[in-house]
Amino acid sequence: MRLTDLPKNASAWVEDVEDVSAHDPIAQRLRDLGFVSGEPVRVVARAPWGADPLLVQIGSTRFALRRAEAQRVSVSLNAGTGAAA
Repeated sequence: MRLTDLPKNASAWVEDVEDVSAHDPIAQRLRDLGFVSGEPVRVVARAPWGADPLLVQIGSTRFALRRAEAQRVSVSLNAGTGAAA
């Protein structure tokens, strides 16, 4: 499941961030911000009608992400490897 598909306020865990190209700076920036395997994540708010941005919480920090950025993040509703219970 992609982060963009996650229902509002549902708890999930990051599985992976997809690289679109060989040296993808956006994917790397997402990982630098904490979007790494096992981290808890949730969508706090969405712009109306599927528009940008999505307000996403990773750990205790919130980020506004464009849908194209959030689409790169795969998540699981079950705790992933290394995730705290």
